[in-house]
Amino acid sequence: MAAHETINELKSKIFEVTNQNFVETALQVFRFQYENTMVYKNYIDLLKRDVNSIQQIEDIPFLPISLFKTHIVAINHNAEKIFESSGTTGQITSKHYVSDLNIYEESFFKCFNMFFGNPEDYCILGLLPSYLERNNSSLIYMVKELIQKSNKPESSFYLNEYEQLFKTISELEKRQQPYILFGVTFALLEFSENFPINISYGTIIETGGMKGRGKELTRAELHEILRQRFQTSNISSEYGMTELLSQAYLKQNEKFEAPPWMKILIRDVYNPFQYVAEGQSGAINVVDLANLYSCSFIETADMGKLHNNNSFEVLGRIDNSEIRGCNLLV
Repeated sequence: MAAHETINELKSKIFEVTNQNFVETALQVFRFQYENTMVYKNYIDLLKRDVNSIQQIEDIPFLPISLFKTHIVAINHNAEKIFESSGTTGQITSKHYVSDLNIYEESFFKCFNMFFGNPEDYCILGLLPSYLERNNSSLIYMVKELIQKSNKPESSFYLNEYEQLFKTISELEKRQQPYILFGVTFALLEFSENFPINISYGTIIETGGMKGRGKELTRAELHEILRQRFQTSNISSEYGMTELLSQAYLKQNEKFEAPPWMKILIRDVYNPFQYVAEGQSGAINVVDLANLYSCSFIETADMGKLHNNNSFEVLGRIDNSEIRGCNLLV
């Protein structure tokens, strides 16, 4: 079967995948990417792995995420969009060549609907740079599209406009209009310290981002501060990255949940080809079937724990790994 026929068949399966056929679909994607994503193929060949012997997800070699900084990880170079990670001066940034933005949009819209409902029911606020400032950020692109889908006059980016954001939230609370505020960590902390407000109809989604902006907080510490300052329990987090086209969201008990087309595995820190038992800490591997045109099997530099129903914790970075995060303002 020609590559374009295979990819069309796989595109039709990604967002219909279930627990029952996830492994079968993932193996199909793996074999397609082995043949068509040359960086991934070369990596597997260097490992001297027999591709024909791979029959389960745990057998699949996961591509180290750092290769997105040094190589073009894509089945071709004809990208519709190139997303780029944030970084401090002198850092090499990751680039994700996205051949089909429709897949990314379908992924984040379906995921948002799954966890929060229809974006048209919300006012979407972004305590983030605007799309014009960071049009190579996958997070900014997603929030921009959610803002447009929301179709509410107050839906917008509010970076460095704390007073206007405070007025907008006050008005939405008065009207009892549900809203979602996406924000980088340090901006949420600054805003909540200078403009404390009781939130009843909103949900806060923090997206990370404290590099060079003060003391690093654990997620539990951060959420407790935000809960106290906003007087709300509706505090969530988004787990996503430049190298992925899907997101997981924190819903309760400080655990993330992933959509059906995204799966988390926890590998042994000292042996990347071994996996630890449920509830034990290790390094996070991500299967993201939406990464059809690049690589769906990513070995991250994050630490985590896997729990039942594919829920998971993110515990921080692996020691000595390069600092990364949603440092969008540098």
